[in-house]
Amino acid sequence: MINPTLLVLAAGMGSRYGGLKLIEPVGPGGETIMDYSVFDARRAGFGRVIVVIRRDIEQQIRERLGAHFEKHIAVEYLHQELNKLPPGFRVPAGRTKPWGATHAILMAAATIHEPFAVINVDDFYGAESYRALAHHLQSGTTDYATVGLVLRKTLSEFGAVARGVCQVDGKGYLEKIVELKAIERDGGHARNTDAEGRETRLTGDEIVSMNMWGFTPQVFPQLGEHFLKFLQIHGADLQAECYIPSTVNEFLVAGEARVKVLRCGDSWFGVTYREDHSRAVESIRRLIEAGYYPKKLW
Repeated sequence: MINPTLLVLAAGMGSRYGGLKLIEPVGPGGETIMDYSVFDARRAGFGRVIVVIRRDIEQQIRERLGAHFEKHIAVEYLHQELNKLPPGFRVPAGRTKPWGATHAILMAAATIHEPFAVINVDDFYGAESYRALAHHLQSGTTDYATVGLVLRKTLSEFGAVARGVCQVDGKGYLEKIVELKAIERDGGHARNTDAEGRETRLTGDEIVSMNMWGFTPQVFPQLGEHFLKFLQIHGADLQAECYIPSTVNEFLVAGEARVKVLRCGDSWFGVTYREDHSRAVESIRRLIEAGYYPKKLW
């Protein structure tokens, strides 16, 4: 049985948080959210970790994160750099923002040759999510997968968030996914406000993807093709990002992939805003008290 790889996307700017949130401790021994992600992934059967980072933060990541778990699982680092573009394309003057998750995943195209999972570095997905995704990736299926969570359980109390809202068919497969970039709580429900000020009301019960994906290496040429199209259309836009939900939706529209939605009961939490940090600390404390994690991970 092949052990899948965990690909961690850690090259974001963290602008809403106001700092390098991926190294902020949430556990009693200084553990970060990524420590718990790697711990859960290792227990679920993942064989190695690849972290996509910016070159300028590599030393901090190696010292503050990698040093914790490198003795327990194989770890590699890859750089997401603006100038890593297909032939014929150049970084527009003034661009400092990373190109987005689709581009970040492509950084691993020459390194990953087995089924793999993709996660955000600042999202806590829970042990059940890793077990479900590992089982899917080890099953031999060519279907991709995403872990589906209930929208209301993924919202921040402190501001708007981006979520991939899923439409799921009767067999549990993704029919459509739409990236909504400004979802806020609205009483017991939610609403999204787009760039033109138009509001979309949401029940809060929608299934969303939190960028926890399962892929096979077949995805790399597909991602490359769609990133190329993105650059042709948006390459001169200094703020445009190639979001993975939008890219996967293009796969669905073109009939290029099937994506299984894995429903898991674990409670998600993440750190989008600095105020979210205290909730993350409290959530970890409760999980430790309930016996899900030891007080000292490594």
